[in-house]
Formats: sequence, structure tokens, C-alpha cells
Amino acid sequence: MFVRKITFLGLLAVVAAVPIDHINWQLVPNSEGRLHLVNVNPYDLPQTYDDPGFHFQPETDLVFRLFTRNNPDEPQFLDINDPASILNSNFNPAHPTRFTIHGWNSNGNDGLNTRVRDEVLAIGDFNVISVDWSVANSPNYISSRNAVGPAGFGVGRLIDELVALREADVNNIYVIGFSLGAHVAANAGKHHGGLINSIIALDPAGPLFSAGDVDAVSPQDGQYVETVNTNAGLLGNGVPLGQANFYPNGGRTQPGCGTDIGGGCAHGRAPAFYVESIRSSVPFRSTRCSSHDEILVGECSVSGPDANMGGEPSNFGRGVSGIYFLTTNGESPFAQG
Repeated sequence: MFVRKITFLGLLAVVAAVPIDHINWQLVPNSEGRLHLVNVNPYDLPQTYDDPGFHFQPETDLVFRLFTRNNPDEPQFLDINDPASILNSNFNPAHPTRFTIHGWNSNGNDGLNTRVRDEVLAIGDFNVISVDWSVANSPNYISSRNAVGPAGFGVGRLIDELVALREADVNNIYVIGFSLGAHVAANAGKHHGGLINSIIALDPAGPLFSAGDVDAVSPQDGQYVETVNTNAGLLGNGVPLGQANFYPNGGRTQPGCGTDIGGGCAHGRAPAFYVESIRSSVPFRSTRCSSHDEILVGECSVSGPDANMGGEPSNFGRGVSGIYFLTTNGESPFAQG
């Protein structure tokens, strides 16, 4: 703990020493909450040939691990370019399929991927496919940010193969992503013209993303698009990007996170809330507010029926849309009902 504290203070010292014309340097945590000093000015830090993202080929570089109740711990690897890997796998088109996509500087063993897998398989027969796009992740945040479109295309291509080879139904598929992975999930939805059943975007990354960007989360990416916003305006996006947008505790900071310089704790609450929502008997009951502007000033005028955040199955087909507010506990279990 002492060493980590010194490292963090060192990072703060570096930030303080950055000249005023380099204010685009920010502390950004990876999926484990470890802070990295990154430049989020795309004009100040060009992509180089040595950067892993420069060589990223989604159809060959993405790693897809399939888990089912027949293989809950040992993955089967699915290859877009190897039909036998799909035909000979435990993938069952009669079962719902859930894709999980990690965030920046992480990998397929990220907590989102493993915990969603465990929770989902505990409640029934599913195909859970963990997406590993770490080959496109690098300390160069801009390179990773620019890879979300190609990575999402690669996920979409695997779905193409599942449909062609195993008669999978896109109406039975959710794609769940965290931070940068939320935008990857959105791009998988774009590849399929918004026909995928549900896109779940967990605190979609904010730096270098704006509403309306061609590769950012949008309401058209799926039949149902839900965002869970826990560090909006810092590490998460500051504007609502989905059809239904949930703002736990106002969506910027989270109880139990303390000072949370850098926002890593609050950012990580989004996947923690979602994982809990899958099996919890206590729902994340949320109030529909009249506008996003109310959230920004800490208000919420009731404007329609309540809804549950997260959950399995999703809110698809329930008429859930708009802006929602809820409160949570500061530690697990988080839901208050």
C-alpha cells in the first residue's frame, strides 16, 4: 500500500509539472483501477508504427473464448476464419448468447468478463463469449480509442459466422462492454444495423468521445441500448448516449469511493452494479426523470414509470427509455430496491 501511494503521488507530481500547453495529459485508470498518465490530445500524440494498435487486424487478432455450462471454466476458442472451431464447439443457438468486452489496458480475464460469465451461467444455459481485444490496447490511449471501431467490426464478424454456421439469432444476443469496451460493443451493434437485441454500455469512456461520433455508443446500435453512468464527465461520457440512461447516485461520484482522485473507483462501479444485478433478488429500482439537465443539478422530477437498471434479461421490450436516477449502498450489496 505504501509503495502504491508513493507511485500515485509521483504521478500527481508529473501532472503538476506538465506545462500549461499540455493540459490534455490526464490520469486514467485501467480496468483494475491502476492509474496511467496519458495524453488525450489526438493532435499532440500521433500513432506510430511501433504502436500495437497500428498493426491491429480484428479478424485475426481478437480472441474469443466461449463458456457454457458444459465448459464453465475451460474456454473453447472461436476463430472467425476457422469454421470448425465454431461448428465443433459447445455453442448452442437455442440458448441466449452474451458477449462481454473489457476496457482499456485489460484483457479477456478482466473482472467484467469473468464475473458476468459466472453469474449468467449460475442462472441458466447461456453461451458466454469473452472478447479479448488486448492486442489493440496500449499505453497510447488514443491508439486504443481509435481501435474501438475495428474491434467492434471483428465482434460483428464473429456474430456473422455464428448466424451462418450455427443459425444464431441476433435477437437472442446481448453485447456488454465497459469503458472503451462499451464503444466496442456499440460498434458490434452498428455492424448489424441495430438488430442485436441489447447493447449494455457500462460507463462508456468519455475522453475523445462525443455524442454523434460515428464510433461512439448511440441509441441506434441495438434494439435496446442501455448505459450505466457512474463517472460521467471524467472517465465516463458526460452526456446520455443510449435509449435508457441510468445515473446511480447522480452518475458522477459514488458512495464508498472516498476522495477518488482520477475517478477510477466510481468508473469501476458500473460493471460492479451490473454484475450484481444479474442474480440479485433486490433490484436496482430507478426513477425516470424529466431530463438530463435535472441530473446535472441533482434533481429528478418523476416523469414516467420506474425501471430496473441492468438485470437478466434486459429491459428490451418493456418500453424503458429516457433518464433514470437511483441511489445505491456504498459497498456490496449495492442495490437498495
